[in-house]
Amino acid sequence: MDVEFARLTEYQRYKLMASLIVPRPIALVTTLGADGVVNAAPFSMFNMLGEEPPIVMLSINRLPDGGLKDTAANIVANREFVVHLTDEAMAQQMHRCGERLPAHESELAAAGLHALPSRAVAPPRIAEAPVAFECTLWELLETESRQIFIGRVLWLHARDGLVDTATWRVRLQDYHPVGRFGASFYVRTRDRFALGDAAAGPETKTAIDEF
Repeated sequence: MDVEFARLTEYQRYKLMASLIVPRPIALVTTLGADGVVNAAPFSMFNMLGEEPPIVMLSINRLPDGGLKDTAANIVANREFVVHLTDEAMAQQMHRCGERLPAHESELAAAGLHALPSRAVAPPRIAEAPVAFECTLWELLETESRQIFIGRVLWLHARDGLVDTATWRVRLQDYHPVGRFGASFYVRTRDRFALGDAAAGPETKTAIDEF
């Protein structure tokens, strides 16, 4: 089939793209409201964009009335946020952070998550998350339906033992993030395989626990 996007509604385009461009990494983002309340919300329109400078992209849709979600409003106001990657152990808590709460209530408390101080930004990081990136706003792009935040990473926090600092490699055998698979469906990342090992030579390590 062939589909001309100009003939589809905004919602139809969203459903097709969000269900076909999968799996997507999930950013569980913490920000601070004007009253000091910690906001936490998950977004799957997220990814790494580069390493020099180290930047990530976060795309947040506007509310039906054109207003901003709490996360977007807080980033615009404070220019700081923390991006967390979610693993299997905290997947349910991440999903709960997507529930709509009044702005003066913290999703962390509702989901049973705990805050730890960040090193360079005001929003705290989440203790249970295996990975956290402290970010400042590098650039803001706007479309009719979304605000797209480009964040510069200042600090990385990783669960003890996850990163081998002698080689600066991630111990992938100990890292089990979840991905978004459209609607409320998620995927695990335990089913892994390598490609190109035969061409790399017989001495190349292929087992993930040797990476």
